[in-house]
Amino acid sequence: MSYFDAASAAPLHPVARQALQASLDEGWADPARLYREGRRARLLLDAAREAAADAVGCRPDELAFTTSGTLAVHSGIEGALAGRRRVGSHLIVSAVEHSSVLHSADVHEASGGAVTQVQVDRAGRVSPSSYAAALRPDTALACLQSANHEVGTEQPVAEVAQMCREAGVPLLVDAAQSLGWGRVEGDWSLLTASAHKWGGPSGVGLLVVRKGVRFAPQGPADERESGRAAGFENIPAIVAAAASLRAVRAEAAGEAARLRELTERIRARVPALVPDVEVVGDPVRRLPGIVTFSCLYVDGETLLHELDRTGFSVSSGSSCTSSTLTPSHVLKAMGVLSEGNVRVSLPPGTPEEDVDRFLSVLPGAVSGVREKLGAPETATKTPASVDSLVVNALGRRCPIPVIELAKVIGDVPVGGTVRVLSDDEAARLDIPAWCEMRGQEYVGEEAADHGSAYVVRRLS
Repeated sequence: MSYFDAASAAPLHPVARQALQASLDEGWADPARLYREGRRARLLLDAAREAAADAVGCRPDELAFTTSGTLAVHSGIEGALAGRRRVGSHLIVSAVEHSSVLHSADVHEASGGAVTQVQVDRAGRVSPSSYAAALRPDTALACLQSANHEVGTEQPVAEVAQMCREAGVPLLVDAAQSLGWGRVEGDWSLLTASAHKWGGPSGVGLLVVRKGVRFAPQGPADERESGRAAGFENIPAIVAAAASLRAVRAEAAGEAARLRELTERIRARVPALVPDVEVVGDPVRRLPGIVTFSCLYVDGETLLHELDRTGFSVSSGSSCTSSTLTPSHVLKAMGVLSEGNVRVSLPPGTPEEDVDRFLSVLPGAVSGVREKLGAPETATKTPASVDSLVVNALGRRCPIPVIELAKVIGDVPVGGTVRVLSDDEAARLDIPAWCEMRGQEYVGEEAADHGSAYVVRRLS
């Protein structure tokens, strides 16, 4: 079995396993106590904090260990907003942030705060000028991920941090996906990360608050971790997290170059091997091990099951794999195809042979899924004299509305239109994306008695 979902959780690094086992015998006592066992535990905790701080590029007393990356994000945003409540209650986030950031923004807005969501380009990248334009006199905090978890696009953190610093606004960086590859550059103010993303144990997060940043921890007071993370520290897991972060950093340069070559191979060969595929994300400014693509006329969940059956564990941002039947917020913000979405995220040490085998089985897997769904073999048919057609795809989920559109587009002459009736949220994204891929014109969305009518004009 080939595990290609390291962006969700990286396999436990051997150094993490060794450190975890070794510290179980020494790190079980309360590090706040002055007796021998407590002092040993405190030494382990302090050493882990120093190692993690060195990897981040901060002072040890600026770094707190939390029970997860998600809790680090929630605590960081809440504390920073509370610390600057006299300035205002305006929060800035990007449209492609991790759900933990967006959920915190939703809670803030529901409690009366203001939120500005900065949009991204088709590669999933924000522009520094957009963040600058979003800054206001009452802006209390801005948030920006270092790199995207779904498509791997790296963000211009240093430039945005500089603009925020000049405006006197702290910037919180979610570095969960990138910290294992290197420090986050720029004059940021707060940083969060999660150990299971770099091969550490789950249940350990990092929250860094730079000196001078106004910060007011929320919730009942707790004396541990500078009051920023309540509860007894899981010292063995913390030691393993810090040890594995140091280990992956030592291997990062060589492994990044190797994984980048493998993902470049996937990016180049998938469109050549599989027709009607869109590779998404920035082709250059991206993390080494992540490559994401979407396949027309494919049910994402079925494709993932098919790939699992052939021995590959991958993930997807497709609406077809979500219980809410809504597209990934990242793909939606980028305006790219969401159906049949596959994210390949290679863990360090992935053999070249596994990638080649994946490329050999993918075409058959996609073809099999398309055949089951009745997808068209060609994009168009011989033109007929009907100037306008209506496709009723109400009650049918992705990718069926797009498949039905592709089947009939050739039944109208050049200049003719097809109206697709659909009540699937994914159609709002996938039909325009299909038009761009197939060289047709997306006219727009019209109101309908049920759902919406998506109008497409045939150009070729």
